[in-house]
Amino acid sequence: QVQLVESGGGLVQPGGSLRLSCTAPGFALDNYAVGWFRQAPGNWREGIACISDSGRRKSYEGSVEGRFTISRDNAKNTVYLQMNSLKPEDTAVYYCATHPVCMGSSIDPRPGYDSWGQGTQVTVSS
Repeated sequence: QVQLVESGGGLVQPGGSLRLSCTAPGFALDNYAVGWFRQAPGNWREGIACISDSGRRKSYEGSVEGRFTISRDNAKNTVYLQMNSLKPEDTAVYYCATHPVCMGSSIDPRPGYDSWGQGTQVTVSS
């Protein structure tokens, strides 16, 4: 399985924005759907956004829809997550993964997926 690398996290004030990036060094992502997931302390990992291999189909979990935008630039082998209007409850470690199972606002990792990267920490606090 592909090892993805997340970056772009940081500390931001409520209402602020961040853009996360997901890359796959040495591997072409353009044939794969990609999902963004996050895990806050004490919580299960949850799926929040999903994009098809072509980029034409996207889906979002309800709490981020309208605030977050997933996109991809296959020429740069990168998937992005633009996060606007950030809230303290968005604080989490964010991960990306290939082969997500996306059914409307329900976004889950592929069963048995175990190639999670280090993730990138997003902290929303004043």
